[in-house]
Amino acid sequence: MFTSLAHLIDLELLREAYRVTRKDGAVGADSQTGEQYGERLEENLKNLHERLRTRTYRATPVRRVYIPKAGGGKRPIGIPTFEDKIVQRAVVLLLSAIYERDFYDFSYGFRPRKGAHQALRDLREGCMTMGGGWVVDADIRGFFDSVNHAVLRDILRHRVNDGGILRLIGKWLQAGVLESGELLHPEMGTPQGGVISPLLANIYLHTVLDEWFVREVQPRLEGKSFLIRYADDFLLVCQRERDAQRVLAVLAKRLAKYGLTLHPDKTRLIRFQKPHEEEPRRDGDGTFEFLGFTHHWARSLRGYWVIKRRTARKALHRSLQALQAWCKENRHLPLPEQHRMLSRKLRGYYAYYGIRGNYKALYLLYRFTQRAWVKWLNRRGSKKHFGWKAFAALESRLPLPTPSIIHQL
Repeated sequence: MFTSLAHLIDLELLREAYRVTRKDGAVGADSQTGEQYGERLEENLKNLHERLRTRTYRATPVRRVYIPKAGGGKRPIGIPTFEDKIVQRAVVLLLSAIYERDFYDFSYGFRPRKGAHQALRDLREGCMTMGGGWVVDADIRGFFDSVNHAVLRDILRHRVNDGGILRLIGKWLQAGVLESGELLHPEMGTPQGGVISPLLANIYLHTVLDEWFVREVQPRLEGKSFLIRYADDFLLVCQRERDAQRVLAVLAKRLAKYGLTLHPDKTRLIRFQKPHEEEPRRDGDGTFEFLGFTHHWARSLRGYWVIKRRTARKALHRSLQALQAWCKENRHLPLPEQHRMLSRKLRGYYAYYGIRGNYKALYLLYRFTQRAWVKWLNRRGSKKHFGWKAFAALESRLPLPTPSIIHQL
């Protein structure tokens, strides 16, 4: 247990926290940008350090905005002020050094040298090794809005019982949310968008889910099993159906103990075993989605059954809609600027979804982008028709990046 950490938040640590904090992120309630804060950096950091040392630092309410959710609807995002981001980053640097020793390797979200592609790789390898199995595809309803503050403090005290650090975290949790000019004070939850929120989520779920699975669940199962977690998205995979049913039966009770609930419509048990020619297809056979990909069994070029991944239908549809809307809204920009932005969007898409076996979805997006660009260039109000011949001449000068497989997972 660590009982003396707050004194480590000195000027040097604050400078490092400033260095690694994004300067171009959305502004908080005070509208101050990272660039503005950096104009008088040393003065600002010294003033901040003095307020932290004398315990006169006050957290500012986060500014709430909404972004589209993967399954429809909108997700609330809380944006702290830039100064609060610096202090949160400093605390993250301290706590990460402690908790990284505790976290399990099957936790991938918001951790150094880990990410979604490692999670996808290990999920595939684990399923292939077992020849498939039974997947508990669980969804925690509104996790970031359901974190119990008292429970979180108790979990933190098991490893970090430093009053200064706990007070800072308490200030951020209780600072409130500014929405449409109204100040709200939610009694539960940690705002998504805060620098420290992903770490607090990992600490919470490490106790609630990860340790419980390793120490209490796995030793009681008859067959092999493993857990893959990326922040609050996780899958439990069991070799045997009976094991998976037992886990699913107790999972809701375990989460409820910590104030969390499973989404009844999004939590299911999936039979995901390697197909056999002599066996008829059974109810429950199917695919599952994780981290934007649909996972399914398919034949390899050599005729073997392997697990392949393709862009999930909803994720692909959202990308197509976003590209269509961008081409429409920005059709009057200069062509080199349009080309630069569309190229950036395509490269970003390829960088994430460009995994082995997913070329078809990449090419579909690429061709759709070409068609959308032509469509809206042809509707710029000019009397001159902009058709495919004109577009071919444009692409000879400003070619869009073609699809490429980047990750051999």
